[in-house]
Amino acid sequence: MNQVRPSAPQLAGLEPYDPKYLPARALLSANENPHDVDEDVRRAVMRELGRLPLNRYPDPLANDLRDLIAEANGLGREQVLVGNGGDELLFNLALAWGGPGRTFLNLPPTFSVYDANARLTNTTVANVPRLPDFSIDEDAVLARVAEGDIDYLVVTSPNNPTGKLADEAFLYALLEATDALVMVDEAYFEFSRMTMRPALEQHENLVILRTFSKAFSLAGVRLGYLLGNAAVISEFVKVRQPYSVDAVSQAVARVVYANRAKFEPGITAIIAERQRVFESLKKIPGVTPFPSDANYVLFRLDRAAEAWQALYESGILVRDFSRAPMLEGCLRVSIGSPEENDAFLAALRDFEMGGKPA
Repeated sequence: MNQVRPSAPQLAGLEPYDPKYLPARALLSANENPHDVDEDVRRAVMRELGRLPLNRYPDPLANDLRDLIAEANGLGREQVLVGNGGDELLFNLALAWGGPGRTFLNLPPTFSVYDANARLTNTTVANVPRLPDFSIDEDAVLARVAEGDIDYLVVTSPNNPTGKLADEAFLYALLEATDALVMVDEAYFEFSRMTMRPALEQHENLVILRTFSKAFSLAGVRLGYLLGNAAVISEFVKVRQPYSVDAVSQAVARVVYANRAKFEPGITAIIAERQRVFESLKKIPGVTPFPSDANYVLFRLDRAAEAWQALYESGILVRDFSRAPMLEGCLRVSIGSPEENDAFLAALRDFEMGGKPA
């Protein structure tokens, strides 16, 4: 038979996630750490890899790595789960707490994968849009969860792509106001210096998502992890893919996490560069940057799509959100090395000035 029946109906009209990866001399679109793992840590990784039996399946739950993460966070192994990047764990969230007849509360504009995962699992999506300055409409969120039908929600702090932390007092109020599972996505918390980890003991409905991709320079390895109540983590274990984190990724992550203090100078440098880039953007006529607690800055300007093209033609790749709902006219730049940031600022200034001297 030269035909195939249609795919699942929830795929109709769903756009696959597209990070818009393109070659460029300055890759400032994906919120990666501009600095690779240093040579001392890399040598330790290679020694660890040399001991791996590649013919054997990995530990299904990466227990050695779970133990390292648990100890660092004052938790037990059963309160930690490792995944194939934060993306796997986000999909597992929709599998475990979503589904037909269940409802996810979304706070757009935010990471589009949350909404996509809900739709893939036939979960109803309830939106509470952010305010014009991209802060959470806290009263509206609390009123919505008070209706009692929300099964889970994700609060990204700092929010991607807009950059700001959620208010800590609001997060505590939210946890008190609902029995919905509240995931706080802390993918960028190393750059914000704020975490909800202290709330875990008092709030069974809190789960925290983190990643090795940003601060620890391991975007190419794909490793994320959850912190949560043991009963909540056990539900995630039920839906995860077997052996989803391969032995090589586990080995690399163990070495990097054990040496995480060595990444602190680079994190501090990115925070300083973030402020410099933000202040420089404010000085470019026609550009409005938004304050950020992460390793990127969102900014708005006229002719944003043209600006993206001009930057790319200069060898600089940033993220184009100019046609996304509630982000019209916005681009997002990841904080790169000082040289990359200077090249970005010069190219954007040249575009806005039309080639005229400042």
